[in-house]
Amino acid sequence: MFTGIISDLGSIRRVEDRGDARIIVGCHYDTAAIDIGASIACSGACLTVVEKGCDDAGHWFAVDASAETIARTAAGMWQAARPLNLERAARLGDELGGHIVTGHVDGTGEVTGIREEGDSHRVGINVRAAIAPYIAAKGSVTVDGVSLTVNEVQDLPGGDAMFAVNIIPHTWQVTTLGQLRVGQSVNIEIDILARYLARMRSVLERS
Repeated sequence: MFTGIISDLGSIRRVEDRGDARIIVGCHYDTAAIDIGASIACSGACLTVVEKGCDDAGHWFAVDASAETIARTAAGMWQAARPLNLERAARLGDELGGHIVTGHVDGTGEVTGIREEGDSHRVGINVRAAIAPYIAAKGSVTVDGVSLTVNEVQDLPGGDAMFAVNIIPHTWQVTTLGQLRVGQSVNIEIDILARYLARMRSVLERS
């Protein structure tokens, strides 16, 4: 489990084809304190540490991403030099500063607009019909692993939707969200509570 509060900004050093993609990520974590088999959310995707180390360039860890993972996450994110939002799995007793995040990407969205709003940035994101019903104003959503509050939702033709979030200066500076561009694909995880409520409603409607 994660909270959507980013604890490090890493970068992909290289990607190796070993059947699955072996992704080596440079980070600022002390990897001596990270166990092999530990879970780290990489821009919202929960992946398992399979190697780790430290060299002249600093600390690093490696994860394997399957073809399924690559297909279901944002286009272009698994490339060398790509920055990644990193979060280690929450431990019992940790402060829940964001919301409950599983690290399972539900789909992708497309950035449709970015504008300054006071000291913050307002970002608009379009999502497909499969995700749209789970996005609600004042609810929580995870964008590239970052826990955010939805400020506005607009329904679009065909069941798609556009939602907007406001990103405060601190989050803009210490995560990859400060590098967003219009047209960019981002990872979306819906609020787990919305998922369970939708499931309960579906069961009740059939009963």
